[in-house]
Amino acid sequence: MARDIGLDVSQPAKECTDPNCPFHGILPVRGQVLSGVVVSDKMEKTVVVQRTFEKKIKKYERYEKRKTKVHAHNPPCINAHEGDNVLVAECRPLSKTKSYVVIEVAK
Repeated sequence: MARDIGLDVSQPAKECTDPNCPFHGILPVRGQVLSGVVVSDKMEKTVVVQRTFEKKIKKYERYEKRKTKVHAHNPPCINAHEGDNVLVAECRPLSKTKSYVVIEVAK
């Protein structure tokens, strides 16, 4: 039985025993919820999510495209792969660079 994480996302179909899973473990999620595309899934239980956004340049009254990469924990019950659109939620720091966890693979 998956627990409610307080966000409007679908529950994963599979179950896992990962303690750092927000649905089946004890990891609480809080703060930002971001969306992006998985650009790398080569690490164990970790994915690199690239998000693109527009930043306004006040001087020229135009927007420029920017992108940034975020490392996120990939629980076995979700198992996102390269090319998937995902939602990631902020959590406590899991390692030096990981402070996000994948909560849903968008259709």
